[in-house]
Amino acid sequence: MLQTLKNDFEVELVVPIKLRNVPNDVILTAEPVSELHIVVKDKGTALLNYFLGQSFYPISLNFTDYRNRGNHVIIQSAELESRVQAQLSASTKLISIKPDIEYIYSEGSSKMVPIKFRGRINTGNQYYPTDTVFAPDSVRVYAPGSLLDSIKFAYTQTTLLDGVTDTVHRTVRLMAIKGAKFIPNLVNLTLPVDVLTEKTLEVPLRGINFPPNKSLRTFPSKVKVTFQVGLSHFKSIRPDAFVFDISYEDLTKNGSEKYKLKLKSTPAGVNYVRIVPGQVDFLIESIPAYGY
Repeated sequence: MLQTLKNDFEVELVVPIKLRNVPNDVILTAEPVSELHIVVKDKGTALLNYFLGQSFYPISLNFTDYRNRGNHVIIQSAELESRVQAQLSASTKLISIKPDIEYIYSEGSSKMVPIKFRGRINTGNQYYPTDTVFAPDSVRVYAPGSLLDSIKFAYTQTTLLDGVTDTVHRTVRLMAIKGAKFIPNLVNLTLPVDVLTEKTLEVPLRGINFPPNKSLRTFPSKVKVTFQVGLSHFKSIRPDAFVFDISYEDLTKNGSEKYKLKLKSTPAGVNYVRIVPGQVDFLIESIPAYGY
């Protein structure tokens, strides 16, 4: 073994590194690495000292020394070569240093942005998510000016939920953006889930934009509207929430005594709407002018 230790070897060592004197008004939105990985060459007997007792002092980087480089600072590893070499034995040859030191900071620039869900939600049969609720619903983001302007939302990390049949409560992490820092970067997600049910209502048909001396009569005067809605909203959906677009102008241009019904508006939360019958006969009647 002693004979072997007299040979030259290359080994990788770790040197701590610290960024000091960061002002109170500065937020590091992308922090530098905490270690340098160096490759050195020496005889085995000399290299044993690095593993058995000799430790490296942290290389200290003064924030002020690099402030003239802007908000995105890159310190090439070669710039630190002399400071690393100073801690090595005279016989030890420094082969390489990695990585470059990189950090991004913001001088108090920030804004509030809303949170958006990113992911996929697969519910059980006849179930559906009614909302995505975050607490808090927005977070503060720190970033250099141009980057800050481009950030409109804070997205969650991709979240996959399968077979959901009940309300979900989960803590989720926000997706990182290089050079930006979200505070907080963890939010609580609540995903309310409802069960779909079917409902049928009779909805009366009424014309719109008719002249004062004209009126509409349809056959039938009501149609059945069948739809799917969450059980929690089942009782709140009323016939007057469905509005058909039967305008005087459309009817006069129709060219037929039958009119295909078109819904102008439907209540929120309603899906898979079916209308029976889908078209009706109609008659435009003149209203007598009394008193003339």
